[in-house]
Amino acid sequence: MAKYLHIYLQSNDCMFNLTGIKMNLRRDPFQAIADPTRRAILVLLASQTMTAGAIADNFDSSRQTISKHIQILTECEILNQQQQGREIYYHFNPQKIKEIADFIEPFRKLWDDRFNKLESVMKNYTTKK
Repeated sequence: MAKYLHIYLQSNDCMFNLTGIKMNLRRDPFQAIADPTRRAILVLLASQTMTAGAIADNFDSSRQTISKHIQILTECEILNQQQQGREIYYHFNPQKIKEIADFIEPFRKLWDDRFNKLESVMKNYTTKK
């Protein structure tokens, strides 16, 4: 049975998994959506598909910078691309967005419960005064 060396290195937007001599590059969708520019891109694409140029026209950053943001979102599979003629149109991937929302949901419920308990304590406190 072969033995493999597992090494995990993490940088700003990438996680490298080195198994033996094979390197696997995977973007983290949570790191991707942590950036405000990338979230703004997702808001733009929520209602329509757009080309990279049309997306870039909505920002003060260079087209190259916006292109890098789009690349990161695409590598995480948050955005899908579809070529139509010479143009590439981007749209968000609802399945990946659902996966992110499903991950966050238990935390939302936890905080809702805590805020409801706090509200109850506050109401009891003010009625006793």
